[in-house]
Amino acid sequence: MRKVLVIEDDQAMQELLNLYLLREGYEVIAALDGETGIEMADKDNPDLIILDIMLPGTDGWEVCKKIRQTSYIPIIMVTAKGEEVDRILGLELGADDYVTKPFSPRELVARIKAMFRRMEILNEMQREKENQNRLSFAGLRIEGDLRRVTLHGTELSLTPKEFDLLWFLAENPERVFSREQLLEQVWGYSYLGDGRTVDTLVKRLRRKLKLGGGEENMIGTVWGVGYKFQPGGEK
Repeated sequence: MRKVLVIEDDQAMQELLNLYLLREGYEVIAALDGETGIEMADKDNPDLIILDIMLPGTDGWEVCKKIRQTSYIPIIMVTAKGEEVDRILGLELGADDYVTKPFSPRELVARIKAMFRRMEILNEMQREKENQNRLSFAGLRIEGDLRRVTLHGTELSLTPKEFDLLWFLAENPERVFSREQLLEQVWGYSYLGDGRTVDTLVKRLRRKLKLGGGEENMIGTVWGVGYKFQPGGEK
């Protein structure tokens, strides 16, 4: 259940928003002043904040500024003023959206739903991006963005070229590559007649994978052709 923090000093408005949000299935917590709102934002981990600008003591501008120092919780600011400068200031301080009083609670609920949908889309895009840079097999995890390899939870110490070779082969499991193809893909130049460079690197990489608890031939040899990555070892 999504949790919404309402920071609003108008008790009647707070009760109205509470009614509509509960009806939509959200958990609602509330603060009547800015300082309490800041504390609840830190302690209660809400998924979204509705923040009134005109608050007693610490106003909404300062509340938004302080929350943004430590958190990226989505904030929808509520103001009784309609001047464009107020909306711009709120956005510059880190608010994600705003509504101007008087407003329809249904409109606010619609904005909240839209905000959560955007968050889900962004999170999914981020997960897809991370997955594109990370490969996982039984016990083996290769993180392209961090250039890190762990085998059964233990990080392996690989040279840059060892990592590049493993990454390229693991991106194409069970596909056979000749020494010429590996030289071109991993080293970046065409085959010049010496495949021993590839053979030497494969031997070093196999040794490190075996020492880390991997299968004997996670990098398999296809005689007369080249090498391939086989996650389960040679069958």
